[in-house]
Amino acid sequence: MATKRDYYEVLGIGRSAGPDEIKKVYRKLAMQFHPDRNPGNKDAENRFKEVSEAYEVLSDADKRKKYDQFGHDGLKSAFGPGGFDFSRDFTHSQDIEDILSSVFGGGSVFDNLFGGGRGRQRGGPQRGADLRFDLEIDFEESAFGSEREITLPISEECKTCHGSGSKPGTKKETCRQCNGHGVVVSGGGLFQMRQTCPVCGGAGKMITEPCSTCGGQGRTKARRRVILKIPKGVETGSRLRLSGKGESGSSGGPSGDLYVVIHVKAHSLFERADDDLLCHVPVPIETAALGGEVRVPTLEGYAKLKIAAGTQPGKVFRLRNKGMPRVNGYGKGDLHAQITVEVPSHLSSHQKKLLKELQDTTADNYPAIAKLNSAVDEFYERKAQLEK
Repeated sequence: MATKRDYYEVLGIGRSAGPDEIKKVYRKLAMQFHPDRNPGNKDAENRFKEVSEAYEVLSDADKRKKYDQFGHDGLKSAFGPGGFDFSRDFTHSQDIEDILSSVFGGGSVFDNLFGGGRGRQRGGPQRGADLRFDLEIDFEESAFGSEREITLPISEECKTCHGSGSKPGTKKETCRQCNGHGVVVSGGGLFQMRQTCPVCGGAGKMITEPCSTCGGQGRTKARRRVILKIPKGVETGSRLRLSGKGESGSSGGPSGDLYVVIHVKAHSLFERADDDLLCHVPVPIETAALGGEVRVPTLEGYAKLKIAAGTQPGKVFRLRNKGMPRVNGYGKGDLHAQITVEVPSHLSSHQKKLLKELQDTTADNYPAIAKLNSAVDEFYERKAQLEK
């Protein structure tokens, strides 16, 4: 094209468009004009190159700034005197490949289209995989902390061949299919298809004499013991990260990490809500009526709680800083003691007589019952009126 169009015009966006909008528009246009979807269509091929060039500039903050200030002339220093080079100037090519890979499959789209020659060989240092281990612990362990020993089935670098996969004393040979490049090229001209070598799997080399211990895999199965320190205050869903305790790396690569996910068993005494605890405290009916002192269990021991006369069932008292310790080490939550009133059972005749005397003298001293009776009377009165 003799005269380049404005990049914003190419993508059909405003000059204030953000990165997300630019990427979204580019994805749509790239899918529309991709040569694989328009075989033999030279106009589509040119449009694809045009929108790709526009995206490369507008998705790069520095290039976009120069373009906004000086137009196409401002990019000569970035692209060189020859202008935009599709095989050299895609500094955001990984970003672009990620956009298109879901549509056109794996591999490098721009290697295929523009002969970039970026064959990726396997076999270099690789970081080991991260591992997840789900651990169930008792409530007491979450409250006071503990130490656990866990055993993990892992894959680690073969100690015989040190991860090479080859028999000690032997070396890998260059793959004859790809001549050590790790990729094979088919087609010609502008459109060259580059694919991972099916013989060596992209490594560029072949194992001629496999290691007898690992069978050429470079890794063996093992069981690893790990000592885990459980801090105070962990809860269900807490993740503990142990750096370097995951799968071993290959070819000198670092090990992955181990993530231990905590699951805390339910407890018969305490219920947890974030860093607070709830405890149901039964008290005798006479204590609730007359008031008095009750004992409330906490993580450190019993605490004394004074309740007023006439305390009703369900009343909640807050004991500050008597809850769970916070994982970060700063303070504790609160303990909420909820009162439940227990009615005595297996009464003696004397006790029954005393309660009967109480009943006869306190019939008008139950406001909640009186309120209920009043509401019921009103309900039935209204019912009778509607049935007339």
